[in-house]
Amino acid sequence: MSTHTADPVGTPAIETTRWRIDPDRSSVEFHVKGFWGMATVKGRFSRYHGTLDLSAQPAIELTIEADSLDTTNEKRDTHLRSPDFFDAGKHPYVRFVSQSATLDGERLHVRGRLHARGSSIPLELNATLRSIGDDLEIEAATEADHRQLGMTWNRMSMIRTPTKLVVTGRLVRDA
Repeated sequence: MSTHTADPVGTPAIETTRWRIDPDRSSVEFHVKGFWGMATVKGRFSRYHGTLDLSAQPAIELTIEADSLDTTNEKRDTHLRSPDFFDAGKHPYVRFVSQSATLDGERLHVRGRLHARGSSIPLELNATLRSIGDDLEIEAATEADHRQLGMTWNRMSMIRTPTKLVVTGRLVRDA
């Protein structure tokens, strides 16, 4: 299932430890091309929690509060929270739940489902995990077609697909 090399003395084993994302040292973002592909709109979520436990099923869960999105444009953020996009009033959470996760050195290959707005789509991604002292550093990115989640509003075809989804930061041992 996974390949593992010996950990330095005192470093927790990645495969046998339950980890949680540290929101103070992490970010969950989306990047989508707008204005007919000439500009990229970047947004981030400020409230989320998630775990990584390669000995459990599911191995990875990430829950994001949809109304915590911020693109630094209040009018756009209100629209993104509306029924045209996330519909945060009816669907307050965006979730990713893994179906499989395989570690090979620092590379983590993940398959799972992204749930948003009452729909879900399959996602596949590769992440990098690095030991930093007692913590793990994570870098993960993938692309998704937001239209498959019912986010189809697109005045004058300004919004391009796919949307890039990015998670970076630190994982700490879960107490």
